[in-house]
Amino acid sequence: MVTYKEAGVDLQVADEVVERIAGQVRRTWTPRVLNTGRGGFAGLFQLDYPRGILRREYRSPVLVAAANGVGTKIDIASRMGVLDSIGVDLVALCVNDLIVRGAEPLFFLDTISLGKKDPDQIELILKGIGSGCRESGCAILGGEAAELPGLYPAGRFDLSGFAVGVVEKSRLILGDRVAEGDEVLGLASSGLHSNGYSLVRKAFFGGSRRLRLNDRPLGLRRTLGEELLEPTRIYVRPVLSILQTYRRKQVVHAIAHIAGGGLPRNLPRVIPPHLDIVLEKKDWPVPPVFRLVQEAGVVPDEEMFNVFNMGIGMALVVSPHFTDSILKQLADLKYPAWRIGRIVKGKNRVILR
Repeated sequence: MVTYKEAGVDLQVADEVVERIAGQVRRTWTPRVLNTGRGGFAGLFQLDYPRGILRREYRSPVLVAAANGVGTKIDIASRMGVLDSIGVDLVALCVNDLIVRGAEPLFFLDTISLGKKDPDQIELILKGIGSGCRESGCAILGGEAAELPGLYPAGRFDLSGFAVGVVEKSRLILGDRVAEGDEVLGLASSGLHSNGYSLVRKAFFGGSRRLRLNDRPLGLRRTLGEELLEPTRIYVRPVLSILQTYRRKQVVHAIAHIAGGGLPRNLPRVIPPHLDIVLEKKDWPVPPVFRLVQEAGVVPDEEMFNVFNMGIGMALVVSPHFTDSILKQLADLKYPAWRIGRIVKGKNRVILR
């Protein structure tokens, strides 16, 4: 006779995990989450607030959804034994995709796949997810910790999630308003974010000049491991603040989340095919970690820009008449940003100068 526990799945541990993360989940709930107690199987969320508290009506709501994973940054987190920061990454990657369309994040769900459930490990990951959700104003509505014995070695896991947001149909940002003469504003990244880590690991740990996670390379004010685990910056608050400032005019014509593929591959996705974007590389500072990656792996400039964000985590294409005003708002909100380029006639390319 074989039991489920002997096969590698302990249901009592699963119950313990649920109890331990319940507080993290509830701290992200907004008034629009319907609390039906345990056993509901699926989370409930009402699109408008209940009557009597900050009621909001949507005339023509459009739901916006995005899914993502943290990728091989998980390997660094596992080796460092620091798991909460990648929870923030997971939320950031999803909600930053939502605001590209002008959407307000509503709720988030995650899946943790692992060989054996470790309550401490899952609690730390959920701590980071909860932090990211509170920062972006969305609720954790559910999730799954999938125990897959034999598929993941001890201590190893994978992480994925998705978020849903909402925007008025008339306020959707589709890129169709982008015109010649518009300017491109770049919002500072917090570092590597969560993209290109296969190249990062190859550059730092796979070559002849191997570094260690506790090394302090010249130019960094902390260890290499701490730098590599810096969470992805969440841009929900500043971007939504700008969009809400201009309720009558649509001065933000396009938004691009600069994730995998860097500036050259992400910016063309949000502009019409008859236009180019000219970027001036000298107009923004590139954080030292990118230079370290390039030197350690002897990575060509073109490859660096095609893989990494190079210091720009989010880009706004805006009417030139409002550039200075938007830059001032971002500065007031403590989000560094620069005028980094402009829109010209072309063939849907990014031209780096």
